[in-house]
Amino acid sequence: MESKDKNISRRAFLKTSGVATGALIGGGLLGGLIGYNANTPSTTDKKSGDHKQEATLNKGLMFFTNDREFQIIANATERIFPKDDLGPGAIELGVPYFIDNQLAGQYGSNTKEYMQAPFAIGAATQGYQSRLTRAEIFKQGVVKLEAEAQTRFKDGFSKLEAAQMDEILTAFQKDEVAMNGVTSAFFFRLLRAATLEGAYADPIYNGNNNMDAWRMKEYPGHQAAYINVIESDTFQKIEPKSLGSMH
Repeated sequence: MESKDKNISRRAFLKTSGVATGALIGGGLLGGLIGYNANTPSTTDKKSGDHKQEATLNKGLMFFTNDREFQIIANATERIFPKDDLGPGAIELGVPYFIDNQLAGQYGSNTKEYMQAPFAIGAATQGYQSRLTRAEIFKQGVVKLEAEAQTRFKDGFSKLEAAQMDEILTAFQKDEVAMNGVTSAFFFRLLRAATLEGAYADPIYNGNNNMDAWRMKEYPGHQAAYINVIESDTFQKIEPKSLGSMH
């Protein structure tokens, strides 16, 4: 393990990302804790196949009807937002279900976005440029993640060690994997953004289980009012509330 000065710790990431207050992670900023610009030690050397959902959740799959595909996405999100001593990771937060449900809806079909030709490979500063929908990109991305795992390590992605998964995801981030109609770097940015959105979204969208991601940032969620504390000069640690709890 390297010194703390040479790492972007999860604590530092949570403090500076601004995700819970509405800021969006930009394309040039390393998303989550995975990438060739940062080294964050894993809290476990177990194979990611051990990172199964620990509790039975009242959530159903709407897009990834194939469990193998769902597990690939689940394990990829866990590497981007891993569990550690500060709190749960993507799997425990329900992020894979959030992504699955979003891909089954307008997010996945790009319903409200202009999707007509001409199509060109956009610059890093440009937004969505692909002729493919997000659903199609994620489907292809899952296939490519599995193919890279088989090529590099002769095993399925979900059976790899954490460091091996990181190697593959970093290759996607650095645009070293060929994809059709989209770059692997763009797929990685979509996956990273969806992972963070699922971690910090209101639990009504099937992510952020038990509002634990909000608790890590001491974000209060959706309070009816702050009139009882607005005059206080001290920081207020408030138990978060979900939209689902407001009647």
